[in-house]
Amino acid sequence: MQENISSDNKRYKKLTLLHSNDMHGDFLAENVDEKLTGGVSMLSGYLTKCRNEDPNVVYAIAGDMFRGSVIDSEFHGLSTIQIVNLLAPDVVTLGNHETDYGVAHLLFLEKLATFPIINANLYIKGNDTRLFNSHYILELDGMKILFIGILTEEVISQTKSENLIGSFIGIQDAAQEIGKICNAYNALDIDFTVLLTHIGFEEDKKLAAMLDPSWGVDVIIGGHSHTFITEPAKVNDILIVQAGTGTDQIGRFDITVDTDNNCVAEYTWKPVPINAENCPRDERIEELIGSIKAKTDLKYAKVVANFDSELTHPDRWMQTALGSVFADAMKDSLDVDLFFMGSGSVRKEHLGPIVTFQDFTECYPYDGKSFGVKVTGAQLKRMLLHIYRDEAWLGDHTEFYQLSRGMHVIYSKSKHQLLKCELNGEEVQDDRIYVVGIQEFHYNNLEDFFNVTHAEVEANGKPSILTTSDVQTLLGYFEENKHLGLGVEGRLEVID
Repeated sequence: MQENISSDNKRYKKLTLLHSNDMHGDFLAENVDEKLTGGVSMLSGYLTKCRNEDPNVVYAIAGDMFRGSVIDSEFHGLSTIQIVNLLAPDVVTLGNHETDYGVAHLLFLEKLATFPIINANLYIKGNDTRLFNSHYILELDGMKILFIGILTEEVISQTKSENLIGSFIGIQDAAQEIGKICNAYNALDIDFTVLLTHIGFEEDKKLAAMLDPSWGVDVIIGGHSHTFITEPAKVNDILIVQAGTGTDQIGRFDITVDTDNNCVAEYTWKPVPINAENCPRDERIEELIGSIKAKTDLKYAKVVANFDSELTHPDRWMQTALGSVFADAMKDSLDVDLFFMGSGSVRKEHLGPIVTFQDFTECYPYDGKSFGVKVTGAQLKRMLLHIYRDEAWLGDHTEFYQLSRGMHVIYSKSKHQLLKCELNGEEVQDDRIYVVGIQEFHYNNLEDFFNVTHAEVEANGKPSILTTSDVQTLLGYFEENKHLGLGVEGRLEVID
């Protein structure tokens, strides 16, 4: 193989494919062990270095540029577009958080982007008009590289609140659409095909298995599950990669493309750490971020909470000290029997003991309503069994919840049973009605996330809006309750 590659330069082309995903507004470098790590200044420096050193460099982003920092949330993504414009990606696909500020606002931000944004499946109901171009063909050094953007409804549940917007149901529908797009461009002699997905690493592997090899998909660059890998997965002869989350690292493919057979002849892949050792800084981006940060510093420097100690949230699929405080704050403030706090709503792994408004906003960037629903004890147990199904322990991107004070659940993985389900020291009774607090996003997706329907809970009594602002509720609680700090108190025990 090496002899053929070196002797036929016209047939074999070198390609450096760089990729990020789930940046979530992680634009500032952090001091880790007295070394600067991450941030878009050094990320941009690395991109520039690669573009200067290598002839055919492509940079792609697989969704979720938005959310996670005050730089993003304060300006509703406008600052993010300005920053990413300076990174100059060749192509970007949408993640679920790109719709957080509304689809209309997203379309406005797209007009400000100097890079193509692709998505094959968001469309306007009624006439099936796409909101974005489904694909992008990049011509480079005589090669035609096809990019297709994929985001399924199972991930983008948020758009269910957008009554005029539809999307794919799942990966099977996505696979069919990929086939249509690939077949439509057979006559163009596409040399290399990349799927930019935002559906999670495990779903990427399932999707790859469904694709017809004749469609010519070579690589899946994914996001959503924040999966950090050390080598690509390979399914159905398709290489599948992801680059964790944030800007601490970037994925790097060095590929030799066989342009006669339109496939990968050979490749290497690695995660590249973004740090001062191998990434120069970009003063243009630092100047832009500095001007944005100056506008937010005064507002976000205010102290809003004081915990007894630093509280942690190391894993979204377990009960955590920080998640418990958030769940308790909502339960106590809204006077419900139990509050299910979405684990994914808590976006930092640690917080406190002194908490500024910036710390809080980066930890809890989503404001919205919370609803009170009435469920029977039997329905509550069914909800818990659905949350703790096997997918939750296999690394799939399922929804998981922090339980408020008073709950004591023992769950057996091997038996798929609740061995104990108590509230305030009493066994949950199947025929008793309990008032459960749920955030708006999770209430809108009640059946998918909890395995109970709106009709079922409405039969027990009309759901009520408990607060129109989770953020105001939490900040009010923290202001009135100083020196918070507690463990998880055995709220959830998982055995076997």
